[in-house]
Amino acid sequence: MHDQGIDRDDIAEADLRTRSGTFRAVAFRDPVDGNEHMALVRGDVAGRPRVLVRMHSECMTGDIFGATRCECGDQLRASMDAVVREGAGVLVYLRGHEGRGIGLVAKVRTHVLQDQGLDTVDSATAIGLPVDTRDYGPAARVLRYLGVGSVRLLSNNPAKVSALRSYGIDVAARVPLLVPVSDDNLRYLTAKRDRLGHDLPQLDGVPPVKAARADAGEARR
Repeated sequence: MHDQGIDRDDIAEADLRTRSGTFRAVAFRDPVDGNEHMALVRGDVAGRPRVLVRMHSECMTGDIFGATRCECGDQLRASMDAVVREGAGVLVYLRGHEGRGIGLVAKVRTHVLQDQGLDTVDSATAIGLPVDTRDYGPAARVLRYLGVGSVRLLSNNPAKVSALRSYGIDVAARVPLLVPVSDDNLRYLTAKRDRLGHDLPQLDGVPPVKAARADAGEARR
């Protein structure tokens, strides 16, 4: 696949001290989607094989406000900690991925439907939106800029492996990124396992959750 590289004029770098440790913050404007994203880099990753990498989709409710409906905030912090423990790695924070790409306003609308019984998949389709529109091209482009061509991907989602490989990045392994199950996130995690194919062994023994369903017309009233 032909893929446009990131222009150096669209990149800024600085040290960033966090609660997990110090990273090199690489802010970049992607040449394809036009969004500004961030890569947090720990250690020397250029030319290193099997670099530990997390592609993290923006989730304002979970990442910033600590919402317990999803596991996003917990995964973000766990990823940063894992990269620090590893000594070298990259976390790519992808903006424009809110609600698997449907946007913040639409995502909050789906929350209303989820509170009425729909799952994370049906709540999107009920308002006429796709389930997942995310593109991982920006992550591949910044990894190439950083000199990373071979990764161990921190993810429970096999689709992310295929997506990154389609952009020419060698995914040598997928590393689970599991968070504890709670009453708040059980329905969400179960839907990700049963409807979206995520590998979530912490749910072994948990039966499928039967979600209510509504057509788009009913959902809009």
